[in-house]
Amino acid sequence: MLIRKKLEQWEKEYLSPYASLSMNSKGRLREEEQCDIRPVYQRDRDRILHSKAFRRLKDKTQVFLTPEGDHYRTRLTHTLEVSQNARTIAKALRLNEDLVEAIALGHDLGHTPFGHAGERALNRVCPYGFCHSDQSVRTVDILEKSGQGLNLTEEVRDGIRNHQTKGMPSTLEGKIVRFSDKIAYIHHDMDDAVRGGILQEADVPKEITEVIGVTTGERLDHFIHDLVTTSYERDDIMMSPPVAEAMGKLRKFMFERVYQNDEAKSEERKAETLMESLYEYYLRHLELLPQYLLVRMEQEEEAAEIIVCDFIGAMTDRFAIAKYEELFIPKSWHY
Repeated sequence: MLIRKKLEQWEKEYLSPYASLSMNSKGRLREEEQCDIRPVYQRDRDRILHSKAFRRLKDKTQVFLTPEGDHYRTRLTHTLEVSQNARTIAKALRLNEDLVEAIALGHDLGHTPFGHAGERALNRVCPYGFCHSDQSVRTVDILEKSGQGLNLTEEVRDGIRNHQTKGMPSTLEGKIVRFSDKIAYIHHDMDDAVRGGILQEADVPKEITEVIGVTTGERLDHFIHDLVTTSYERDDIMMSPPVAEAMGKLRKFMFERVYQNDEAKSEERKAETLMESLYEYYLRHLELLPQYLLVRMEQEEEAAEIIVCDFIGAMTDRFAIAKYEELFIPKSWHY
């Protein structure tokens, strides 16, 4: 018997009746021969982990632009924290850990440089709009491997597309990642804000701390335990009403004190201007785009504005800044 078949059988016998079994996957965009060792979701996880888009996350902003310090989160460390939270929850609920991990590792592959500031800029200037969750799916479907895509399963793609608050994944594993994303960024963004002197633990309102704890570590532990105990042996992923309410209040607090803080976000307007300038420049100079993007524009008749967003949105912070300096900052002349 193939090793993959044994693992699929183990899933069937051990996992919750509400779990997404690898053998029941809706399949890929393009049919392909199965691996003899790995079930489909494990294979998707591996493809994401080895992708260029995943590696670029290490040089993309999470919340604080180019912070002075080694310990602030990047988009990559955020992704890893989401993955670990989600795997802990999935394992406790006997859901498919491979599927959860694949969705978590891929959920932000389409994020722009400079975090949500870069996303806002492209959404503003591109007539077709720009949303990082949709771009993450476009990345795995089309842009990776020089236009070939990763050919992931429908369940992973669905979880990536619907990881934001506005979405609702079709699997419990996708719902776990959706919660884990919020838990992770509320936890680590507050930790980074305290490190940066933007706020103190004591600033969190008492009505929140009385429910979910007074430190970032206590709150992370409380969120995960509450999700597991409330969702156990249920066909849904949910928090208890008091904890869900406290989480909503904490998220609102973070928006007021961190995400919309003038001091913390003082450089974001510069980042948005940089992104808009690059967009306008490459829209006028399409010949400078990578060949596989030009081929897609010609053969698939995709709009130039979308293709330019594909190029700029995939950049790291550092590469975007270097391109801006190359294109717009005069250099000293020498003979």
